[in-house]
Amino acid sequence: METFLGIDYPTLWYLVVGLLFSGYAILEGFDYGAGAWHLFFKKDLSRRIAINAIGPIWDANQVWLIIGGGALFAGFPVMYATMLSAMYIPFMLFLILLVLRSSAIKFRSAEEMPWWRKTWDIIYFVTNVLIAFLLGVVLGNVLQGFEIGPNFTYQGGIFFAFLSPYALMAGFTTLSIFMTQGAIFLLLKTEGRLHARLTFLLKKGMIFFIISFSITSLYTLIFIPGVTDKFKSNPVFFILPLLAFLAVANIPRLVAKKKYAIALVFSSLTMAFLLMLVSLQLYPVLLPSTIHPEHSVTIYNAASSEKSLGIMLTIVLIGTPLLAGYFVFLYRTFYGKVKLDDTSY
Repeated sequence: METFLGIDYPTLWYLVVGLLFSGYAILEGFDYGAGAWHLFFKKDLSRRIAINAIGPIWDANQVWLIIGGGALFAGFPVMYATMLSAMYIPFMLFLILLVLRSSAIKFRSAEEMPWWRKTWDIIYFVTNVLIAFLLGVVLGNVLQGFEIGPNFTYQGGIFFAFLSPYALMAGFTTLSIFMTQGAIFLLLKTEGRLHARLTFLLKKGMIFFIISFSITSLYTLIFIPGVTDKFKSNPVFFILPLLAFLAVANIPRLVAKKKYAIALVFSSLTMAFLLMLVSLQLYPVLLPSTIHPEHSVTIYNAASSEKSLGIMLTIVLIGTPLLAGYFVFLYRTFYGKVKLDDTSY
């Protein structure tokens, strides 16, 4: 098996896909989180400011989803096919919600009528909440495993099988961390009464996250097969949730000192540590089989040919600096407080 820097190609591509989806979760996380607070703002002006805070960047952040989905399909086509079979309903809902969310951002301020704006406000709020929740539900199902039989064929239910108690807990946890991320981002972009309101909401969001994360973590250790054994055999795993907890605990101190950019970094680190924990827990499995371990989809039985992976890794080495440079330029260009004008949403 070919290697690069001593790491085999499937493992490298596993890291690439993980980094892409982590980037999506962190950057789009504060977009969805900001939208999940939308109806908590009472005034039309506050809602406009909140939408325009993400206005220049929300569609650019979705690039990570497109690239991540493409990388997953190109690197692990078997996993892509099996997962879509198992998660057909949530993925279709996800796509519909993305279209509605984009429409709400574009159309909300197109007319002055109160009923028009209120309708799109509700759509915008609901779609952001449900998208964040569904992302957590999908992750919860991946951790819990699927009914995968011979030849990686999904043999479980379609309509409501994905709504297990553990998946629901993972959904609420994801929503809570996105809302925390979103509140911090809005603090960075706003001022005045809305800023003061967000300081209050952030405290509620952090309580929501701590409670949901604690319940989900406890359930994971007790009921998810193999998790306890992996933690016992790899004590280093305990460091990641500890680092995530320390990162969250540092946020109130940074917010009190009005260091919102650094607080956003620590919020992002919290998400990164938790996603790293998920990746280490699963590796080398991509989709665990609840029928028999030998039917699980792994990075080795699901990967494209080594030649294909080698070519794609070369493209990644070329494209990564370009993508990073683009996002540095984007965020530096639109840094600062939101100011509404004639071109605003």
